[in-house]
Amino acid sequence: MSKTISILGSTGSIGRQTLDVVDDMNLTVAAITANSSVELMEQQVRRYRPRLAVMTNEAAARDLAVRVADTGTTVLGGFDALEEAATAPEADTVVTAVVGMVGLKPTLAAIEAKKRIALANKETLVCAGELVIDAADRCGAEIVPVDSEHSAIFQCVQGCADRGEIKRLILTCSGGPFYGMSRDEVAGKTRADALRHPNWTMGPKITVDSATLMNKGLEVIEAMRLYRLPLEQVDVVVHRQSIIHSLVEYHDCSMLAQLGTPDMRLPIRYAMTYPNRGVSLAEPLDLLKCPPLTFAEPDREVFSCLRLAEEAATEGGTACAILNGANEEAVGLFLADKIGFHDIARLVAEARARIPVVQNPTLDDILAADAAARRSVLGD
Repeated sequence: MSKTISILGSTGSIGRQTLDVVDDMNLTVAAITANSSVELMEQQVRRYRPRLAVMTNEAAARDLAVRVADTGTTVLGGFDALEEAATAPEADTVVTAVVGMVGLKPTLAAIEAKKRIALANKETLVCAGELVIDAADRCGAEIVPVDSEHSAIFQCVQGCADRGEIKRLILTCSGGPFYGMSRDEVAGKTRADALRHPNWTMGPKITVDSATLMNKGLEVIEAMRLYRLPLEQVDVVVHRQSIIHSLVEYHDCSMLAQLGTPDMRLPIRYAMTYPNRGVSLAEPLDLLKCPPLTFAEPDREVFSCLRLAEEAATEGGTACAILNGANEEAVGLFLADKIGFHDIARLVAEARARIPVVQNPTLDDILAADAAARRSVLGD
């Protein structure tokens, strides 16, 4: 049961919803971090009075320090300061809600400090899953996933005495805003179109990843790392209603599923209360008002990012870091209206083809692969 938490990425979608849970559960906030959202960060500092606030943008940090000089909160700037927030001695839990590769080093630091990791930063496991899981095992740190799909899997395996009984993990997928469209129909879709997710309210990067199905591909890799399973035992099914958040199939052919309303505060709260469950103020799921639940195979030709992720997962080594770094930069270009929708997958595929993969990588190998992928996409 968490009592005092640090939130890496407190001004983002997951971070803000985590603070809703903080209010609901009367938790203490030790540290919060953001990139450059100074005004919102000032509001959070004044409301939650953390000991430490970090802005990775150093100019924003200087601005925030002036604004909150009367609060007693220490303000630090720069990416290295994320590790200080992640290892705040009074925090028992660290919510890693930053987006992208920036979450890797602070997550490893929190693991070394034996914190509970409420993991909402999927890139950490995608790029360096083996290193992260091995470190957690060595240090005795808990990793409790916050992504709705991985929280669902995590909950469904709690009654599993032997992980060898698992036949298959089934990750559900809304299909995004372009589900059912042909490749030609999707080709002309814009940033605004991609950001209209049918079920979830999320940040722009993850929303675009949901439109390309790269988000689901990253979750496949994440599941493989968390549960040490091969790709053959991790599957994806399109479930448009986002009511069943994921399923576990066992060797006796029974399936366990976790159902709930599409509300990220539910898995966030579970990560705080695990292994217990508390009373939630969230809207309960009313089965009598649910729409019919449907399931379909994802289209890996139209949405080739899912296929690219599965191929990287099979190759292993630094392939997933290359995939992720290239995707982050390509999505950034798409959000800046500099490339088209299908160019995201094209640029990722080109980076994968161009950059050699290192097997059994060190952290330095992973960081180098990430940097090379970004240069490939940006043409540097």
